[in-house]
Amino acid sequence: MTRIRVLAAMSGGVDSSVAALLLKREGYDVIGVTMDLFGSPGDQPGKCCSFDDRQDARRVCDAIGIPFYVLNMKDAFRESVMDPFIREYDRGRTPNPCALCNERLKFGALMRKADELGAEKIATGHYAVIGREQDRCRLLASPHKKKDQSYFLFSLDSARLSRILFPVGELSKEQVRALAAEAGLPVSQKVESQDICFVPDGSYADFLIGRGISPRAGDFVDLDGNVVGRHKGVIHYTVGQRKGLGVSAPEPLYVVRIEAAGNRVVLGNKSNTYSATATAESASFVSGSPPSAEFRATARIRYRHPGAAATVHADPSNNRISVIFDEPQRSVAPGQALVLYDGIEVLGGGWIA
Repeated sequence: MTRIRVLAAMSGGVDSSVAALLLKREGYDVIGVTMDLFGSPGDQPGKCCSFDDRQDARRVCDAIGIPFYVLNMKDAFRESVMDPFIREYDRGRTPNPCALCNERLKFGALMRKADELGAEKIATGHYAVIGREQDRCRLLASPHKKKDQSYFLFSLDSARLSRILFPVGELSKEQVRALAAEAGLPVSQKVESQDICFVPDGSYADFLIGRGISPRAGDFVDLDGNVVGRHKGVIHYTVGQRKGLGVSAPEPLYVVRIEAAGNRVVLGNKSNTYSATATAESASFVSGSPPSAEFRATARIRYRHPGAAATVHADPSNNRISVIFDEPQRSVAPGQALVLYDGIEVLGGGWIA
């Protein structure tokens, strides 16, 4: 009987390492692959996906007893993830590169590589669950809320999910580390990075300046358009920000809106940062279409957002969704992903306009 070939995406961390380990134990024909996003050690700007991480992935594959390959994804990563990140910040938006990387690289370009290598499936170390039914696949949140990554996977449709495996999706981090230690994997206690892989120390502004963006000083204005101070350039701010504004006022001020075209940052009080509605563009649904033209859902407006009950209006003709929250939500930032849930099931989402 021919074994199912699986391309296991390996970052060098414990999650993807244990994913590959479990697949091997289950009898799959596993090929370990790491995406080379930056090239040589000196080209690595961030704290993960580095040359050392690739070496860790290689050592894990040797320990498991599976082949290991490095795939050159530098151009695809720059064009699909880094360049859009730069453009979005320059437009005064707050992008989410991890969701883009999943959509365009891990489950886009990597899936095409799987086709080239004759692999029926691809697998990652994501904490999410795929519900497989006779005629479709559903995307479900991990039962361990602190590690759940389903938010970043909202753009996956049923067809792609049918080819994807999340071997650690229902496990806790503690269980994953225990499995790695029991198997003698060299990454069992490796510390995971919380940073965006190409942004060192979380300094978005320094990264953008290094990539040719020249911030221009401009006006802080209040909601009536009155100038209340000077800002350092729109790339230094995001909707909802309070700290680091450098503007004196009787009460704390927050970024309410960024008007990149006019190089203005609009400030207001905390109550002004709440929105009753949100619109998302480039919307997609796991099933291929929205449940109906109007439906109820829980909407998450950023990764750590707990979710808010809302009424959703879908317009498939232009791939937009409009959300009316039951209770106004704070810091609805353009560029972030708006993800819709029905309980633990991801319905779909889009990018906040």
